[in-house]
Amino acid sequence: MGPRLRGDDSVMYYVYILASRRHGTLYIGVTNNLCTRLELHRAGQGSEFVKQYQVHRLVYVEPYENAEDAIRREKQLKKWNRDWKIRLIEEDNFEWRDLSHLIG
Repeated sequence: MGPRLRGDDSVMYYVYILASRRHGTLYIGVTNNLCTRLELHRAGQGSEFVKQYQVHRLVYVEPYENAEDAIRREKQLKKWNRDWKIRLIEEDNFEWRDLSHLIG
């Protein structure tokens, strides 16, 4: 499966946060195909960190129209302290529900 496309055939990029559980271990990543990337994570491929800590719950997603902006945001979030990341997640997903059903 290739990159996800919008109706105008442009590729979208996604910054995402995975969690092991509510207030658990967090992983921040960027991809142009969120569905495929989640499948890889859940199969234990693509990230040793995700595999080791069982970080599989999609709790936050931000879409971007270009890779540079997405990568810049990913790097910014990785520098944030843990409390800021938790606050960001809980702004839109207070219960830390798995948002995987919203993609595809």
